[in-house]
Amino acid sequence: MAKVASHGAFQGESPLDYALPLIILQICLVVVVTRGLAYLLRPLRQPRVIAEIIGGILLGPSALGRSSTFLRAVFPPESMTVLDTLANLGLLFFLFLVGLELDLSAIRRTGRKALAISLSGIALPFAFGIGTSFAFRATIVKDAPYGPFLVFMGVALSITAFPVLARILTELKLLTTDLGRVAMSAAAVDDVTAWILLALAIALSGSSSPIVSLWVLLTSAGFVAAVFVLLRPVLVWMARRSRDGESVNEVYIVATLVLVLAAGFVTDTIGIHALFGAFLVGIVVPKDGPFAGVLIEKVEELISGLFLPLYFVSSGLKTNVATISGAKSWGLLVLVIANACIGKIGGAVITCLLLKIPVREAVTIGFLMNTKGLVELVVLNIGKDRKVLNDEAFAIMVLMALFTTFITTPIVMAVYKPARPSVPYRRRTVDSGDDADGAGFRVLACFHTSRNIPTLLNLVESSRGTRRNRLVMYAMHLVELSERSSAISMVQRARRDGMPFFNSRDQSGQTVVAFEAFQQLSAVRVRPMTAISDLDTIHRDVIDSAAAKRAAIVVMPYHKMLQHDGSFLSLGSAYHAINKRVLREAPCSVAILVDRGLGGHAQVPARNISFSVAMLFFGGPDDREALAYATRMAEHPGIAVTLTRFQPTHPPSDEESAADEAAVEAFKSKVVGAVKDASLHFDEREAPCTREEVLETINSLSTFNVLVVGRMPPTAPLVDNPDELGPVGSYLVSPAFKTSASVLVIKRYDPATNPGSMRFDPNAKPQAGTEEDALDEEMGRSTVVPVPYSPTSDAA
Repeated sequence: MAKVASHGAFQGESPLDYALPLIILQICLVVVVTRGLAYLLRPLRQPRVIAEIIGGILLGPSALGRSSTFLRAVFPPESMTVLDTLANLGLLFFLFLVGLELDLSAIRRTGRKALAISLSGIALPFAFGIGTSFAFRATIVKDAPYGPFLVFMGVALSITAFPVLARILTELKLLTTDLGRVAMSAAAVDDVTAWILLALAIALSGSSSPIVSLWVLLTSAGFVAAVFVLLRPVLVWMARRSRDGESVNEVYIVATLVLVLAAGFVTDTIGIHALFGAFLVGIVVPKDGPFAGVLIEKVEELISGLFLPLYFVSSGLKTNVATISGAKSWGLLVLVIANACIGKIGGAVITCLLLKIPVREAVTIGFLMNTKGLVELVVLNIGKDRKVLNDEAFAIMVLMALFTTFITTPIVMAVYKPARPSVPYRRRTVDSGDDADGAGFRVLACFHTSRNIPTLLNLVESSRGTRRNRLVMYAMHLVELSERSSAISMVQRARRDGMPFFNSRDQSGQTVVAFEAFQQLSAVRVRPMTAISDLDTIHRDVIDSAAAKRAAIVVMPYHKMLQHDGSFLSLGSAYHAINKRVLREAPCSVAILVDRGLGGHAQVPARNISFSVAMLFFGGPDDREALAYATRMAEHPGIAVTLTRFQPTHPPSDEESAADEAAVEAFKSKVVGAVKDASLHFDEREAPCTREEVLETINSLSTFNVLVVGRMPPTAPLVDNPDELGPVGSYLVSPAFKTSASVLVIKRYDPATNPGSMRFDPNAKPQAGTEEDALDEEMGRSTVVPVPYSPTSDAA
């Protein structure tokens, strides 16, 4: 494979005989296989590293590689140098990202519990690893160097994979809990300690001369000191010149990436592997400000998605499960798995119990600390390259890492079951009395991007009413958690800062200022929150938060975004599914907000609010709930409400008809009795029930600022296949209806039609004042309220 590119098949040359087309094929094959396995393992909630390890093994000599034809065509021996080079280059930058995730200041603040758990979680499995090494040396690796082999085995059994653990905790919604904080802090200490021990193992394995090993260690210590003394000030200077709200200078990004490569070259020259230099540069990069976040955004997509899977395949090509044969080999596999689990889990559990941590939480922490992953493979690959591990020992250790990581999620889900947020409260609808449970009127308002915030604030300000109990708004930013490193960083920063975190593209500082200014200038109390989760499970955060905050209504953003030409662009089926799940399972009423820019691109001051609202009333529970919301809006001195009443297509029962009449009369009496401003008015118009006349009447309302409608009124659909917004709301957002009005579609809470909400007992006695109520009385800065995991149905 002397040439890089071929002249083409038409010239009689096979592309697979040349380096460039072959590596392209290898990358495509690796990405397809690993992503396909990740999709298949998604129902088991396994981290992507599991799929990548399995994919590497399947492409290697254990499965597909058993065909010599396949192996010679796709992964010939002469191509492995190129593949390994790219794989290690991707790994080098990934370790730089891992270093960016580790915050030394947070590690220094590690509590006594986390530190004790970490130390016991390293010492005991390290001792078990040394013990296991004697069994290996007596059987299958008799020629391995004595000292390095003992250290490699100890490190392999004592590692906790920090990035993989972070992903598992966030997947299970445990990262912001006390248990998650302890596990992450302990894992961070483990990670740093493991790299130090690995550096020691590499130094010992490089030469048989103790003098050379000593020089390697001393030079490595000098390099670490130089990085902190000389390199860190340069990175701090670049970070300080990268201010919030401004783009980071491209020269700084390129310079940092070059420094990563240079540090890798130096550590490789020293003899402790290039990965250590990259990891160390990542650690010393300042974590405050936008600099670290921009670095992650620039690097991670290409590295994590494209090049890092090559490393797993490179490992898989070295893993031949067939070498594990006979009772001796399988016995060693069982032994190493048992020792890994007993050492890691046992050490953590015993320490937790001594620290008076409950048994279930202690066992959970033990299994979490037993998580392996990429770092484990790095250790094993270095051990194999240094001739410390042979093929059989390498295969056994890879399967051990795969097994211990695979069992973590299902066992934690089975063992640790946090209490469900079954907070009893009665104000689950807008039309409940203000003093139904003494909590006043609470709204959980969700948004995806800062673009939705002005409309959301204007809507809530319009809804505050004039009653004694003030409105409390919980503003929840819904952030997708991906497999990317920056997603883990987002969660950690949100937890560390104690305030809502919005990514840099949403200009977090301006967003937080907008909420704080709104709270100071309005009669509404604002409590910002953040939900960072997978889109398939983020509805749980919304549902559980609504129950924990005793919300009367949840406001969800429409799953389509308004474009400049007035049309809507879908954000994706996943966002559509979120709204449907919340509509089905919420413990209170739900409103879908279709944002067409209510009040423009900025929040309107309370004294300048002047909106016209049209309420479309057909009848039924949802319309009565929408009318109750419009009643609150009518109480605002700057809101003019027009009530347009339609005759229902399907004649209601006498009971429903009486309830509709009572709701309309209550609206009239409340508005007339409460409003003294002559500028505020409402107009009730009886409209015919034929489809054409209904459409004509609705089209006449296009000049209003806000249209309020129930989700499922008793009328025939005005468009084909109405779904999320119901028969009328779907028309209000269709291209046939020309308007600039924002639309609010409301569904009333009903346990009979919300089967998923039955776990929140609607008849339970209201609880006494909680700590949350006390916090609501404060006008201090906003905080993140962590949402614990509770198992609910994921069905769409």
